[in-house]
Amino acid sequence: MTKQRKVVVVTDSSCDLSDDQLNENGIRLIALRVICQNAEYRDRIDIREDELYALMEKELPKTSLPLPEDVSALFEECLADDVTDVVFICISSGLSGTHNMVRVIAEDYQDRLNVHLVDSKTLSTGLGMMAIVAARARNAGATIEEMIAKTMDVRSTQLGMFVIRTLEFLRKGGRIGLVEGVMGSLLQIKPIIYVNDDGIYETLAKARGYKSAVESMIQEAVHKFGNAAINLSVVHGRALEEAHALLSRLKDTLNIAHSFISPVSPALAIHTGPGLLGIVANRLT
Repeated sequence: MTKQRKVVVVTDSSCDLSDDQLNENGIRLIALRVICQNAEYRDRIDIREDELYALMEKELPKTSLPLPEDVSALFEECLADDVTDVVFICISSGLSGTHNMVRVIAEDYQDRLNVHLVDSKTLSTGLGMMAIVAARARNAGATIEEMIAKTMDVRSTQLGMFVIRTLEFLRKGGRIGLVEGVMGSLLQIKPIIYVNDDGIYETLAKARGYKSAVESMIQEAVHKFGNAAINLSVVHGRALEEAHALLSRLKDTLNIAHSFISPVSPALAIHTGPGLLGIVANRLT
């Protein structure tokens, strides 16, 4: 008799989904790490956004992969819960070594647990929206293959972009990607940064000044989606009021079926600093 499949969806803490969103969709989370001079924290578990920004006034922490023992512990929990399959949707392999690390650990479980590793080629709520789609497809009775196909459909029409006050944090964190060279500090040239199809940062457009860059970001969304129905999120780094204002503008401009606002996790905020505003959206199919 064939054992009935029990499927769990897992993502990492860069997904920027709220605890409520994770719980509502039955998504499990693996924490990235924040490394300081004298301490180490698990992202979103041992340190939250406000604590991270306060810490950044004293030092610039670094980020690191999840603890291998945390990944192993999650797999062990899955086995104890009679889970047969894990669909693990992780931060872009172009921005983190998480994908490769989980792949290596999963090899130790290949005779006991089917781990289906999906490279999202993105991060933040772009990753989060993919995880939600996978979980909802599972709840609707989709096969593993259908779940993964639906997540990739989301990524294929997705645009994730953001504007930051300074490139200093991206540069120091080594996450500058293809953005280097577009910043004219004396002219206050601000890039609109997006995650390209290879899952790394690249410049989509540029504008003079932060406010103009936000306006340009809105126009990029209009150019990409037009009147098509979309799911959309606005992400921010300690800029909640500005995020609400941006979402209000977008609701007047785009055909948004569903939207939410989310702060970026500590592990992402380290690389962007305060003041980030971002738009992540995908076309409904």
